[in-house]
Amino acid sequence: MSGAGKSQAAKCLEDLGYFCVDNLPPSLIPKFAELCTVSGNLRNVAVVLDIRGEEIFGDLLSNLRELQRDHLPHRVVFLDASDPVLVRRFSETRRKHPLSDRGRVSDSIAAEREELKPIRDAADVIIDTSALTLSALKEKLAHAVSGIAEERMMSVSVVAFGYKYGIPLDADLVFDVRFLPNPNYVPELQPLTGDNQAVIDYLDKSPEVQAFKKHLAGFLDFLLPQFLHEGKSHLTIGIGCTGGRHRSVYIANELAKHLETQRIQAFVERRDAQR
Repeated sequence: MSGAGKSQAAKCLEDLGYFCVDNLPPSLIPKFAELCTVSGNLRNVAVVLDIRGEEIFGDLLSNLRELQRDHLPHRVVFLDASDPVLVRRFSETRRKHPLSDRGRVSDSIAAEREELKPIRDAADVIIDTSALTLSALKEKLAHAVSGIAEERMMSVSVVAFGYKYGIPLDADLVFDVRFLPNPNYVPELQPLTGDNQAVIDYLDKSPEVQAFKKHLAGFLDFLLPQFLHEGKSHLTIGIGCTGGRHRSVYIANELAKHLETQRIQAFVERRDAQR
């Protein structure tokens, strides 16, 4: 999405050792990939695309299928952000939206969402940049592109969030943990987060917490191999409690530890823990 941080993401990928090409026509992607393969010098390459090339954008999916046929490992990373955040960013920078002929900025954003929907649906990774700092974006990108060249490799982002701040746009699965005992009502635990040992000890003592962790781990142990079998190499799992500080962070950490025991790369994002 325009305004979702494409330029910053490209800089982050360059810092991660990627050679970035901005706004390459989709029809040239297979040929460019072939050149990179032949040269042998360019192993990590990022092609940055946006709606500016909309008249040829429709060819993107067919060109990506060519990469699949040629067995060239790749991932599609889609950058998104909430509509209010996108409107604010365009207002602050005073930049025109690429589809500004559609009316107000909000109308342009709605039109762009509709046009990019097939690409978003086909993406391997969706990153919601609404509340991400630059360092957090870099960390998420590093996790999203890790293991691309390794077959049968899955990576999982676990996002701890607060329902009062909204569900993450990039979540593939969402689990509500608001039924668990709430450390927010314990005065000495209220200012802490689920990373703190005192909160961990409090939740560890709960039979409901232990039962939920067992059921969640078993469910995902069944589900993730099914996603991998269907070709999905990256998954984002949202864990939500009321404020996103205690229960969601604790469960996200526990889930990540379990996934690591299953040889699945896991990354935890504590989206609302410091609000």
